Amino acid sequence: MVGREWVPPEIWYASLSTAYASTGGWITNASGQILLVKPNYRPFWLFPGGALDAGEFPHEGCAREIHEELGVDLEVGSLLVVDWVPARDDRPRPLMYFMFDCGVLDEDRISLQHDELDEYRFVSVEDGLTMVDQAAAPRLTAALRARRSGHAEYVPASVLDDGTPP
Repeated sequence: MVGREWVPPEIWYASLSTAYASTGGWITNASGQILLVKPNYRPFWLFPGGALDAGEFPHEGCAREIHEELGVDLEVGSLLVVDWVPARDDRPRPLMYFMFDCGVLDEDRISLQHDELDEYRFVSVEDGLTMVDQAAAPRLTAALRARRSGHAEYVPASVLDDGTPP
C-alpha cells in the first residue's frame, strides 16, 4: 500500500482498552463438594486463586495462587469459565477472570496460608451460592456445567437486582 501511514506501535497500544486479570481453581473433594476459602480482607468467600502477576499466563497464575494459599501443587487442567466484569467506581478497569479445573483434593493435604485466609471449607453448590459474592455466583454454576460438559463457558457479568453492574 503506497502512501499509507501506520500508527506507531506505542500510540496504537496506548489507545487499546486494558483490563485486570485474575484466576481461580475449581477444586472438589471426593464427594463432589467445592472448595472455597475465606479471605480476611473480604466479607465473602472465594475460589482459591487471585490476581495475575504482570506477564503471567492465567494457568500459571492459578497454580501459583493455589500453592501460595493451600500449600499444594495441583495440576491446572481445562479452562472452565471466563468471566468479564465491567469497571466500577473502585476499580477503573474491567476484570477478566479465568477459572480452571484443578481436580480433586484430599482435605488432609491442605496447609492454609493464614496471612490472607481465615479458613477453607468444602461445601455443596447450594451452600456455595450463599457464601460467595453475588457477582461471583454465576461462575460457580457455570463451572459446574463446564466440568460436566467438557466445554468452557463465557459468563459476562450479570446485573444486580438494583440495576447496577457487580
